[in-house]
Amino acid sequence: MRYWWVNHKQTFKQEFEGGYIWCPKRKRNGTLNHFYETLREVQKGDLVFSYAGALLQGVGIVKAACYSCPRPNEFGKIGEAWDTLGWRADVDFKKFPNPLRVIDSAAKIAPLLPDRYSPIQASGHGNQGAYLSEISLSLATRLLELADPHLVGLTKAGSVQEGDSHSEISDPLVLLEWEDRIQDSIAAKTLIPETTRRALIQARRGQGLFKREVARFEHECRITRVDNPTHLVASHIKPWRESTNDERLAGGNGLLLTPSVDHLFDRGFISFSDEGEVLISPVADRVSVKKMGVVCEGPIFTGRFNSDQMHFLEYHRTQIFLKAEI
Repeated sequence: MRYWWVNHKQTFKQEFEGGYIWCPKRKRNGTLNHFYETLREVQKGDLVFSYAGALLQGVGIVKAACYSCPRPNEFGKIGEAWDTLGWRADVDFKKFPNPLRVIDSAAKIAPLLPDRYSPIQASGHGNQGAYLSEISLSLATRLLELADPHLVGLTKAGSVQEGDSHSEISDPLVLLEWEDRIQDSIAAKTLIPETTRRALIQARRGQGLFKREVARFEHECRITRVDNPTHLVASHIKPWRESTNDERLAGGNGLLLTPSVDHLFDRGFISFSDEGEVLISPVADRVSVKKMGVVCEGPIFTGRFNSDQMHFLEYHRTQIFLKAEI
């Protein structure tokens, strides 16, 4: 379990009531931002403290690992409007009965603030530019003691891990709705030949023309070594939902994977280096990943990729893989 402090700023109402946190992937100038990158390592069961309007408003339990997602429509013209894709984690927020005015408790909080990337200043005032900061167990406990002592038990490891295990392998509703909108848009474009439209829609499920294109140079799952096409799907390296129509059918944008490995790859729990080394996210549950066929001990190499695959793998590592770069 890890502990986080989010400074909602203008988007507090949308995020808190909507049950999520979201940030763009880059700064306005295109560079990485530590306070955005941290969201890539948020995982199920973590605690997130909500701060807005000089008050610690509540605390939430993360329902599933972070994922790449479009900017929420409800943000409208507020918030970080320069980037349409960002990082999102769904959080079950609960408001404190009496939100904590942080500046009044600064003396009790300041000694426990992070030395680097603190969400607030020692004075209790907000830290300009900070969105999501990791905090210590000690600070998390202190915040709950000050805001709502009845919730101190939330900081105990394992206290919030229960839940529907099916949610671990099913895609978030937001992603399914996003893909459905894209599919409907493709189906409605009569200027695209019907056979192409059908191929684009089949490619969403890793089947049809796209699978045949990928199978020209990929002949088995690189992880499990299953080679029966019946048990393999063509997995997009750059996800179908984030690709152009040309990329959705490009064989170089694919791997043949078993369904469980496809899930891990699509959601960013694993990735690959250009040389073929399997990369495992720090967010991934090692026990589950191992049961799904991924060896977690020592470096595992699956063979180099061709130049087209390397191009798309760069995107996957920087835009999908759940590991902060800074």
